[in-house]
Amino acid sequence: MAEELIGIIGGTGLGDALAEHLEDGEFRDIETPFGEPSTAIFVGKLGERQIAFLNRHGKGHKLSPDEVPYAANIFALKKLGVHAVIGSCAVGSLREEIAPGNLVIVDQFIDKTFRRTGSFFEGFAAVHCEGAEPTCGRLRGILSDTAKNVETKTYPKGTYVCMEGPQFSTRAESLMHRAWGGDLIGMTAMPEAKLAREAQMCYALIALASDYDCWRPQKEGGDKQTLLKEIIANLQTATENCLELIKAVLGSDLDLVCEDCECRKSLDLAVWTAPDQIDPADKEKLKVLFE
Repeated sequence: MAEELIGIIGGTGLGDALAEHLEDGEFRDIETPFGEPSTAIFVGKLGERQIAFLNRHGKGHKLSPDEVPYAANIFALKKLGVHAVIGSCAVGSLREEIAPGNLVIVDQFIDKTFRRTGSFFEGFAAVHCEGAEPTCGRLRGILSDTAKNVETKTYPKGTYVCMEGPQFSTRAESLMHRAWGGDLIGMTAMPEAKLAREAQMCYALIALASDYDCWRPQKEGGDKQTLLKEIIANLQTATENCLELIKAVLGSDLDLVCEDCECRKSLDLAVWTAPDQIDPADKEKLKVLFE
């Protein structure tokens, strides 16, 4: 097994839980052209793997989904030498069969975000990356195959609807998302996945179902405090399940980084602007993305 630096992005639940398992490393403050990342990045070990761990919402879950500096986070990981990222996030289920506590290895997205920095290349050039398969099929396959040996229900694919937030859906929106073909609803997968593709990184996402979204009527007689306790308990269960899956993947002898993967060549035909029209200073500023 090659000595690879694997990026891990912890979301709601996993962000703080995974930190307890990190060892033999240090927190690194990384400067980027897009500002500061959510928090310092831990570079060290999880088991026998070298990892770069970033808590998406910052220390103490300070950052709302619409406030997360997605561009800075992805750029910082790439600057550290990360070529493969496994992300996690809490979601609401839009499908009866995806029960709270289950995991989903996301393969598709519907992006409804509109206030976030969605590209590294604004003002740089016209850059158009392919997005038909927005997650790394190879890395997703490793997660799905490993999940077969972990005692939790894991779906090998699912469509994630990413809304702007921070408010939750209306019932009409939730029903619409189901009609669109969405399986999950969340607020943090985008533009993270798109930016990882622009950074020529393999990216896979584990979604943790914490509840059914509001399309599904609540039980009669249930109060808000009881519902909140159920959601928290479901998230704790899903977090434990996700942690076991990540530990199993990192504990395997599989090469999680593959330099021949198509994800690692996503900019080969993406830059449409004539080279002599791109500012050399901009090229230097963003050279990390092309490495």
